[in-house]
Amino acid sequence: MAVRKEDAKVRAFHVVTPLLESTALTQAAGARVLLKLENVQPSGSFKIRGIGYFCQEMAQKGCKHLVCSSGGNAGLAAAYAARKLGVPATIVLPRTSSPQVVERLRDEGAHVELIGKVWDDASLKAQELAKREGWVNVHPFDHPLIWQGHASLVRELKAALDPHKPGSIILSVGGGGLLAGVVAGMKEVGWLDVPILAMETKGAHCFNAALLAGEPIPLPDITSVAKCLGAKTVAARALECTRECHIISEVVDDRDAVEAVERFLEDERMLVEPACGAALAAIYSGLVRRLQEEGRLGSTPGVVVVIVCGGSGINMADLQAMKAQLGMG
Repeated sequence: MAVRKEDAKVRAFHVVTPLLESTALTQAAGARVLLKLENVQPSGSFKIRGIGYFCQEMAQKGCKHLVCSSGGNAGLAAAYAARKLGVPATIVLPRTSSPQVVERLRDEGAHVELIGKVWDDASLKAQELAKREGWVNVHPFDHPLIWQGHASLVRELKAALDPHKPGSIILSVGGGGLLAGVVAGMKEVGWLDVPILAMETKGAHCFNAALLAGEPIPLPDITSVAKCLGAKTVAARALECTRECHIISEVVDDRDAVEAVERFLEDERMLVEPACGAALAAIYSGLVRRLQEEGRLGSTPGVVVVIVCGGSGINMADLQAMKAQLGMG
C-alpha cells in the first residue's frame, strides 16, 4: 500500500542503521573500527537516504513520474521511494547492469530501460525523458537535496558516539554524492576537523583524477569491476568539499577491492559490492596503518568509522566471476 503523500514527508524511507564494532577489522587497522551498516537499508544501500528525501520533496510539489539513471543502487532507491509514494518510476540503466538488479527494479514496479555502456549514457537518456510534462529527473548523486538526505547518516553517528567524535571516516566515492552528504552532516554537527579517507578503484577514479587536474574531468572510460563507482565525472561539489575539510583521496586496484569483499564476507558474513569493497580495502590492504604511521590520520587514530555503503548488484556467482576475471583463483 502506498503511503499518502502528506504522510511521506514526515516519515523518512531510510532506517537508522547499526553501528557495530568489527573485531577482524580492528585487528587489521590497529585501531578500533566501527561499521556503519548501510547495506541493511530497505533498498540495499545508503542511496535511499538522499534519493528518498529528494523523491519525497518532488512528490510534495506534484511530480507525476520519477526517472532515474543508475548503475543500480540509485535506481533501486528511486524505485523503492516511488512505490512508497505511489508515483510511477522509470529507471535507466547501462546495458552492463546485473540481471538481478533489473529484476529487483521490476519487482518494485519500475519500468526499466537499458541504454549504453556506462552510467553517463543512461544519464543522457534520463535527462531526455525528464523533459516530459510532470516528469522529474532523480540525479543519483548531484543535487543539494540528495546531499541533505545523506547528511542524516552523520547525525546518526553523532547520536551514537556523543560526546566523542570519530578519529576518521572511511567511505567510497563514485559520483561524489555520499562524500558531499557526509561533509554536509559533519558541518552540521561540528566535525569538520575529522579526516575523511575517500576511496576509489582504479578505472573508476573520477574524484582522484579531478583532484590531480584541479577541476572535474571525465575519465576516458570506466574499466573497473566496481561498476557502481562508475561515473566518468565527479560532482563539482565533491571538489569543493576538499576546501572545507581534510579529505585524503586514495585509489586501490580491483583486486584489492574484490579481495576486501571476500574477506568481509568471511569476517562479517555480509556480501557487498566491489564499490563498497574499495572502502573496506583501505583497512584490509594496510593503507590505514600506513597513513597512521605517516601521521596523515592524526597523531592518535581514535575510532575509525567505515561506511559500509552496501550494494545489491552482487551474488556469489558474480563474486566468483570477478575473481576469475582478475585472475584471483
